[in-house]
Amino acid sequence: MKKARELAERAREAALREENKERAANSQLDGATNEAEVGNPDSARRQVAEALALSPTRVVQVNAGIALGRSGDRKRATAIADELEKKYPAYTIYKNIWVPAIRASVALDANNPSAAIAVLHAASPFELGFEAHLYPNYLRGLAYLEEKDGPNAAAQFQKILDHAGIVLNNLIGALAHLQLARAYVLQGDTAKAKAAYQDFLTLWKDADPDIPIFIAAKAEYAKLQ
Repeated sequence: MKKARELAERAREAALREENKERAANSQLDGATNEAEVGNPDSARRQVAEALALSPTRVVQVNAGIALGRSGDRKRATAIADELEKKYPAYTIYKNIWVPAIRASVALDANNPSAAIAVLHAASPFELGFEAHLYPNYLRGLAYLEEKDGPNAAAQFQKILDHAGIVLNNLIGALAHLQLARAYVLQGDTAKAKAAYQDFLTLWKDADPDIPIFIAAKAEYAKLQ
């Protein structure tokens, strides 16, 4: 994460030198979403504020909405989703993928997994498209985890692992191993859970030791020994 932050800042500075504020803002928002996913919400929200101040374009707003929803700012995330829905009601990518993803993120933060699952239904026909990167599946899997539905959660995370060519370098490609392990724990399948934890911890064997989700994963794995 430390190296990623450095590289994201270099990308942002390079974009600003070319006077491409939107690209600079999106570079910052990629980092913000990652911070949110690994458990650093304060950092995520700070980066979102800076990115929106730099370039509040519609693409930036979409990425900001996701990062805000995942970092617990439900009010601002909902406002962005409402605005996108109002301004672009017929734009398939927003209507069926990213607005539902923002609303699902808000629902998850509000401990309402059933609402998250319901709103993500719109993304189902598009989730294997390159635009979505299977992110709706990740959110749906998290919702099933909250509902203690191990089998359905595992199916969502396994789909991510089975389609690495769509996920590319998105952080959920690694985190899906951890979430799959948690799904197997819910099912009482200790052997599969251990294997999935090991897959994640092997991928992150050189990870920064202070990453919250990494600390949690090691503690959960230790309990299975």
